[in-house]
Amino acid sequence: MPPPPPPAYDACLPAVSGLLDAIPGQRGAPQCAPTPDPVRALRPWRLLPTPTGTPFTFGYAAVLAVTSLFTEYADPALVHTLHQASSTDVAHLVQTPVPVLVASALWIAGGILSPFAVGFLLVLTALERRIGGPRTACVFLLGHVLATLATEVPVGLAVLAGHLPDSSLHRLDYGVSFGVAAGVGALAGLLTPWLRWPLLAAFGGMLTLDLIAFTDPMTNWGHLMAFAIGIATWPWIRRWRTAA
Repeated sequence: MPPPPPPAYDACLPAVSGLLDAIPGQRGAPQCAPTPDPVRALRPWRLLPTPTGTPFTFGYAAVLAVTSLFTEYADPALVHTLHQASSTDVAHLVQTPVPVLVASALWIAGGILSPFAVGFLLVLTALERRIGGPRTACVFLLGHVLATLATEVPVGLAVLAGHLPDSSLHRLDYGVSFGVAAGVGALAGLLTPWLRWPLLAAFGGMLTLDLIAFTDPMTNWGHLMAFAIGIATWPWIRRWRTAA
């Protein structure tokens, strides 16, 4: 008769010569390393926010979805009035800076299918999974607030100097794009180099082309500034990731 097959755990062991028969305890039954499942390793659903995994991004996205639907189906005159009231122009920043900075971040310029809306979901989800919700909110607000001030304060000074008309004090400016641009810059610092540099080149190139097109130079400058602000947070977010 042929010899019985070896125990199942022997398949996990390399061939070893010199072991003595009938002497127990020469080697135990090792644990085989599990074969990784490529589908599970990718886990594409983690690209999108979830209530438990990324509560900040998920809750914020829900608010933006509601305001985007309102923008799509409400009376256009009412929508314009609300956008104007939420605009982070010089006049509003002087009178009610905090409320208007919050209100302007409740809308998506260009609609729910705009590139910055898609970027909001993907970028903030990836960032929150790495550094947590409160710190992701800090990066977003840093880009949103600082880039807004960096673009609107020069407008106010130019009006005072007589280089721009008074109507520039009421320039319509709202949306989440500054915060998203800062999030892209911050996220790049947490990626491996072969992902980091293509992301920086592609996003920075897109923002530069928008600026060259000169369709909305103040907003386009703000995107570049917010992107640079996100990159400037690398020392902090890398420590935050280590501590997370």
